Amino acid sequence: MSITITKDAARAGVAADHHWAPKPPESAAPMAPATLEETGLTSAFIADLTLKLLYQKGQSTAQELSDAMCLPLAQVCAAVFDFLKNEHLVEVKGGSGVAAATYVYVLATKGTERAREALARNGYVGPAPVTLPAYIGRVRAQTLGDMQISMEHLRKALGHLVLPEHTLRQLGPAINSGRSIFLFGPPGTGKSSIASSLATLMQGGMVLPYAILVGQQIIRVYDVSRHRPLVALDARFDRRWVPVSRPFIEVGGELTLDDLDFVVDDATKVHEAPFQMKASGGILVIDDFGRQRVSPEDLLNRWIVPLDRDVDFLTLNDGRKIEVPFDVLLIFSTNRTPSSLVDEAFLRRIQYKIEVKPPTDAEFAEIMRRVCEKNGLTFYPKAAEWIAQYARERNIALRSCQPRDLMGHVSAAARFLEKKPELSPELVQLACETYFVAL
Repeated sequence: MSITITKDAARAGVAADHHWAPKPPESAAPMAPATLEETGLTSAFIADLTLKLLYQKGQSTAQELSDAMCLPLAQVCAAVFDFLKNEHLVEVKGGSGVAAATYVYVLATKGTERAREALARNGYVGPAPVTLPAYIGRVRAQTLGDMQISMEHLRKALGHLVLPEHTLRQLGPAINSGRSIFLFGPPGTGKSSIASSLATLMQGGMVLPYAILVGQQIIRVYDVSRHRPLVALDARFDRRWVPVSRPFIEVGGELTLDDLDFVVDDATKVHEAPFQMKASGGILVIDDFGRQRVSPEDLLNRWIVPLDRDVDFLTLNDGRKIEVPFDVLLIFSTNRTPSSLVDEAFLRRIQYKIEVKPPTDAEFAEIMRRVCEKNGLTFYPKAAEWIAQYARERNIALRSCQPRDLMGHVSAAARFLEKKPELSPELVQLACETYFVAL
């Protein structure tokens, strides 16, 4: 990532330090709430969450309950625990007489009934949620729009790919825009590799919440399968937030319109955030665009408002619509021409259209050289020329993926024939015959 210039510094005409380095991941997290009011939650909500935790665990110390809810014990939880004890919803079964953190709590009969009632309303059990305004404010504070990359860093991120200079010059401004990118070109030219490599440019950390509370509805945001945590926050910070790397999420032909709204678990009544919400602050790639089970027109109709206004409207289980920030670098990757997928109005909304073309003979040879180097094979330029000629004679276009695939064929053939893997005429000929098909 290049030098970052804050908006205030830019207005003052002051450039940032040329030795800029990402801030510690925890610096993006808010400080721990000092009172119940600062959590944005009610004591009744925390009480119900405590009862559900005890119902699930059987018994827990005060400190364990506090840690499970990611809320400060002394400042927030202690008063709630005292209330539950005074109302005969929980009982204290152990712990030292002076250390409240060590008190062991179990459910009383009355507490068990209330826990079941709370679980029937909402089955969420885990870290306490944050409020929707808190989530929106944090997304705006760590927006992608403040991130900038330079040619130097783009070259480094894509250095393992063989790309022409003009493609890099097109990609850089598109990434810095933080808007939307349409990558198109024939299959096997490296579009998916380019998109996935851009994740390495998203340096620095951000925070996202485990969950969000809207009215009585819970939205689960943090996803262990999609997010990479960086550090565990200590007691100075609000541990309801998780420092993560900026997300990179890729979806393909399995994407449907339903995936772009909340998915509600019938058993727990918990809302799962959609892909674009989980990718907030990072990159969302729609791979194989045009091959989804929904038409390109319907899919892009769904994106019109987010692309135009940087906000997304989602519908909760109770019918309520909420507005959340749309802070995502959205990349559409397709093998089809843009004009065959969408009309001019849609193309206007997709800000950057970048064609990824097949490799030239020289680029093909360089890719092959790198593949050979990676696999410990001696590279012979004449072998690359012969393969390119073999393909042309059969009206087969060169693709960036072919050297990698062909070297796999060479290695397999060598093992079968009990020969040393190398770019010999015999092995290369056999690899070409079993790999290429004239179309």
